[in-house]
Amino acid sequence: MSLRQMEYFLAVVEESSFTRAAELLHVTQPALSHQIKSLERTVGGPLLERLPRGVRLTPMGRAFLPHAERSVRSAAQARRAARAAAGAEGGELHIATVHAVAVGILPEIFARWRAAHPAVGLVLHEYATTEALEEQLERGVADLAVGPPPAHWKGPVFPIGTEDVVLVVPFDDRLAGRTSVRLDELADRPWVRCAMEPVVEGRPFLDHACARAGFIPRTAVRTEHTSTAVRMAAAGVGVATAPAHMVRGAVGEDCAVLAVDPPWRRQLAVFSRVEPTGAAAAFTELMGTAGPLTRTAVPPLR
Repeated sequence: MSLRQMEYFLAVVEESSFTRAAELLHVTQPALSHQIKSLERTVGGPLLERLPRGVRLTPMGRAFLPHAERSVRSAAQARRAARAAAGAEGGELHIATVHAVAVGILPEIFARWRAAHPAVGLVLHEYATTEALEEQLERGVADLAVGPPPAHWKGPVFPIGTEDVVLVVPFDDRLAGRTSVRLDELADRPWVRCAMEPVVEGRPFLDHACARAGFIPRTAVRTEHTSTAVRMAAAGVGVATAPAHMVRGAVGEDCAVLAVDPPWRRQLAVFSRVEPTGAAAAFTELMGTAGPLTRTAVPPLR
């Protein structure tokens, strides 16, 4: 079994066609079919079912697919790491993160990186949830991830600071002139909820926090992305929670921002499958020293 055979297999799966996969790979269709059949002989059974119009995975193929993806991506990651190992002066670095971090933190970090390491290309992979972020990093999609520290991660984890979590309301809201608010003052408000909402003690954070304040939050809208939730809140749909550093980046000056009393803060970290070297190590160091995060120890979300 070779890496090239797994690459051919993934191309056929992605294109759902031997013909299109062969064109993509710049090989003849008979050569592609020969490599797939050789792979199937090696694993001991059919991976693909040939149909009159296209192909689909067999049960054995579905079981084989995630391992093939991981092997191909790990090989690509190894090539990038080798090229970038000599002082972070070459190669390509893949960074995975959640949407709020991509909007609020990474633009400044990426600008600093490009100024210091112009020969290292950056590729950003964004995800709507921390679960998807961790799953895709485990599958080898990226070299590093930036986000909330994973609870059960087997690889290296590097804390880089904390972000303030604030409330977003319209400018004409009765609370807009204040700098902070107690949560129980919002018991009668509708809320815009986001898929990125962290989990605390097994419950979505807002449910947990509001229960401590003596009420159940009434959800008006659920969104995938934090920037969408902020836009909705700015329009008056409901109160939204968001990291302070990304609110201005998401909506400019179109909303009022309120701190919560007592403050809400969320920890962030860089984590990876293996110990960072070369470009990955340099980027991890930059994340720990630059950007809008708070570096001193503060209580996490609770």
